[in-house]
Amino acid sequence: MMHTLSTDSVIYDFNKAHAPVKKVKVGDTIEISTYDCFENQIQSEDTEITGIDWNRVNPATGPIYIEGVEPGDVLKVKIEKLEIGDRGVMVVGPDLGVMGHRLEEMKAKMIPIKDGKAVFNEIELPLNPMIGVIGVAPEGEGVSCGTPGAHGGNMDNKMVTEGATLYFPVAVEGALFGLGDFHAAMGDGEVSVSGIEVEGKATVTFEVVKDEGITQPMLENDEVVTQIASAETLDEAVKVATELMINRICRKTGMSVSDVTMLMSAVGQVEVCQVVDPLVTVRFVVPKWLEEKFGVRLIG
Repeated sequence: MMHTLSTDSVIYDFNKAHAPVKKVKVGDTIEISTYDCFENQIQSEDTEITGIDWNRVNPATGPIYIEGVEPGDVLKVKIEKLEIGDRGVMVVGPDLGVMGHRLEEMKAKMIPIKDGKAVFNEIELPLNPMIGVIGVAPEGEGVSCGTPGAHGGNMDNKMVTEGATLYFPVAVEGALFGLGDFHAAMGDGEVSVSGIEVEGKATVTFEVVKDEGITQPMLENDEVVTQIASAETLDEAVKVATELMINRICRKTGMSVSDVTMLMSAVGQVEVCQVVDPLVTVRFVVPKWLEEKFGVRLIG
């Protein structure tokens, strides 16, 4: 069944206390509309940035209750289609991002999006439309939509785009899924603390995977399988993502830890998603041709 959800329903944290605004079934597809990460408060470069309501940043549309999904399950989310608006915005300022120590004032730049390009100071940039905030409710206290974690959230992973499938560990009944914070383009790291922020629509399909047992989000597309992890430092996030992936391959294939570690050192990739949120996020990337060699799927 096909559903729709408008921006009339947004949350600012992933929280099991939120009442669902839509109920769907496993196998259903839904088109979800989103604001940009500033909830469309910045309409021109003359907007007083310090005057916007910072409590309304990074809204996610939702939450959505998926019937038949229970704690301990894995929620499988296929991104069928991703559409973005025709104008984006970027912001820099003191104490924001990697270069915030060099910046003395808040500044916004409006970025037209036309003919498949983002126009930055008359420089045409290629688009890579992606979803910055996507996830489910955690088991404990709510987590701000600006923060990533085991539940997903603000992972700012440029692989979260059309054609990707994400996997989330489910902590509460119905999962309570939401998404938002679209980018027309974003580089790994998101060093300024914003990509080209833009409103849009995502069409996703929900499935459930039983008895899979993941603790941090995973993502696959036609080319790779990835383990995502967020932590206080890059060192810690790299360790978590790498070890989780190696543990998974050992479990799925029966290979030893030493052999899988050597194999991953030869063909696996540690990649940075973002370094500017309250926790930083990385992904450990494995080429999908290895699944054929192993004779098993690593997830799903």
